[in-house]
Order: sequence, then C-alpha cells, then structure tokens
Amino acid sequence: MDGKAGGKNRGKRQADENGLVWYSPYEPPFLLAGFPWFAEDRVYRRLPVKTPRPLPPAVELLAWCCAGGQVKFTSDTDKLVVKVKLREPFGMDCVPFVSPYGPEHMAQTGVSGFDLYLGPAGGEMFHDVTRFPAGAGEYRCQLLERSGRETLAFTLNFPLFNGVDEILLGLSQGVSVQPPPAYRLDKPVVVYGTSITHGGCASRPGSCYTNILSRRLNVPFVNLGFSGSGRGEPEVAEAVAMVRHPALFVLDYEANCSPEELAKTMADFIASLRVRHKEIPILVVSKSKRTLETTSPESQLAREKCKTFQKNLVKKLRTTGDKQIHFLDGSKLLGRDYDECTVDGVHPTDLGFFRMADGLGPALEKLLFG
Repeated sequence: MDGKAGGKNRGKRQADENGLVWYSPYEPPFLLAGFPWFAEDRVYRRLPVKTPRPLPPAVELLAWCCAGGQVKFTSDTDKLVVKVKLREPFGMDCVPFVSPYGPEHMAQTGVSGFDLYLGPAGGEMFHDVTRFPAGAGEYRCQLLERSGRETLAFTLNFPLFNGVDEILLGLSQGVSVQPPPAYRLDKPVVVYGTSITHGGCASRPGSCYTNILSRRLNVPFVNLGFSGSGRGEPEVAEAVAMVRHPALFVLDYEANCSPEELAKTMADFIASLRVRHKEIPILVVSKSKRTLETTSPESQLAREKCKTFQKNLVKKLRTTGDKQIHFLDGSKLLGRDYDECTVDGVHPTDLGFFRMADGLGPALEKLLFG
C-alpha cells in the first residue's frame, strides 16, 4: 500500500502503469462520513481513541469496525479501483467476540467488503461490491469500468464487521474530482444499538439499515451498533454523547438486554445524552419480533415487558418536561411475515433491513424535518 491514514492529497499526481491516479479519501474534495473523531484521531474508528472512562473490552474492539462509514465524491472518471488494507483477515465465524446468539454467518462482502452506489443525492443506485479471496488481509478490486465519461456522484460504503487500516481510490488520469452533492442536513443521525444496528447480517454494507436511511433521507449517519455488546453501560453512554452537533439520537439496544438490565440502564443513558444535548430529539426503538417467540411464550413476554417499560419511560420523561423524546414500536418493523426476514431468526437479511428502513424512515423524516 502506498499511503497511510493521516497523509494529504498534495500536488500533481503521477499515474501508475495502469493509468490510475491514487487518492486518499479523507482530504477534500472527498467527503468522509461516519467517523466523528477522524479529524482528531486520524483513524477509521467509530468512537474516540480516548474516552472519559475505559470502554468495555468488546466495545473497545468493535469500535474499530467501520459500519456506517462512507466516502462520497463527484467525478467523470471511467474507472474506480480500490486498494484496501483490513485490520483483521477473518470471516464472521472467526470474529474474536461472541454474540449472545452465536456468530452471525455473514457473507464476507458484508463483513469486509466495500460497495459502490452511483447517482444523485436521494437517487443512488447500487453498482458493485468488492470481491476478494476468503481471509484476505489486503485486496485490490475494480468497482467501475465504463465507456462514458459523464459526471457521476459516487458513494462508497465501508465494511460492516471489519476495520480498515487503509483505503486508496484509483481514478483514471486527468479526470475531474469534485465534492459530492450537499446533504439535505449535514448534522448526523446517531444510532446506538446491537448487532442488528451494526449490520448483521447484511450481504453487503449498503444494505445495512443505517446506510439505506442515509441514502433515502440524504443525511449522514453515525452507526454505533456493537454486536452482542449494546448494553447501555454508563461509560459507553458518555462516549456516545461526545458526538458533536448531532441531529438526532436513536436508541435501539433492547436486544442485548434482559428486562432488568434495560430498566437499570436506559434512564441513565438518556440522562447522559441530555447533559450535552438538552434539545436534540431522541427516538427510543423497541426490538423486532423473533422466530423463537412462536415456541417460547416466555420470549414474547420478555419482549412485551421491555417494550412497555420503554414506552412508559418515554411517556414519563415527556410528562416531566422532555418533549424531544419519542418512542417507536419496533415489533412491527419486519411486518407480518417477520419470520422470512432473518438469517437465523434474529438477524435481518437484506429484506429485513429494507423493512426496517421502511418503518423507521417516516419517523426520522418527521423528527428531522417536521
């Protein structure tokens, strides 16, 4: 690899033997989104390297996963090639942490791949996804080759369950590279949650519901889903609250908690957000249905208990003066045939993620834009 994170796109560039000029994605005119602390830490990480208190070990590890990261730009290039250096050469079943439901059995295109969308803001269309050998620690992949040279808007989505030490973008020599179309709102939606928010088990990054909603709403997202580790700890709440200038917080972490754990953490989590962000909307989302509920009345009862607790907590907070907190019943997100929307009875397929985006989109639209 011929560059390190922290460098700059400086000076006139020489093309390589294939006629490609290589760019780092973190300097203008490229827009890097989904990494709120990149300017300070110069690494692709979803939480700050230094936090007020040490993070739980699993969260500390998973913060290096790049779920929700994006690179956006506009160009008339007829080729796009990426060179990627991953943090870990593993597949999902080898991830060194354990979800409470076991490994997520994801395609490696979702775990360690980048995918490419083309088109104007709000109208992007999927084009291609990186392909590479199983267990590769580094790879090079062409994502675009075309005959035309019309100017297009590009969006690259980062891997969901792997970290990225380095990515370089290879564009044709002599092309124009310009900033992307403006976001409808440049403040991010911050989503805290579990493996589902994290992206398990999307087949590729663009199918994670936070990326779907980012395209549909044309707003940036910060994905703070932590597989098996969305437990609402106070030290994590403090770190989440450190995101600067958020437009909205979404709390969707019930799936990693028992009713008792949720009751112990959620009010304090919200209070931590309110220390820094007194007027920012917060949307609390209860979890979706599980196929286990068809044979386990206890599982359904626990979900209903958690939903009732969250709904009542939001009602109480609104009654005592917090008019910017809201509740959404997540049990309806996957629809009546929810059993067809998951890989393993828990984690959504691409269909499940699109159902989630369909259900969440109108609520977010209303909270963001009235």
